[in-house]
Amino acid sequence: MKIGDIRDMTPDQMDDEVVKLRKEAFNMRFQRATGQLENTARLRQIRRSVARIKTVQRERAKADAST
Repeated sequence: MKIGDIRDMTPDQMDDEVVKLRKEAFNMRFQRATGQLENTARLRQIRRSVARIKTVQRERAKADAST
């Protein structure tokens, strides 16, 4: 997920996306443990996407607090 796409999201959409990504990561961890995971790079993409969303949320929270 690109940062521009994240910045266009509403706060509710960001929360929903984080929940969705975390569920996907949870399921992928089980697949990895059982040897069924095919795309191991997707785990890294998910972690980074969650971090990007959290970063934008934090930026917005700081901007709201300073005004």
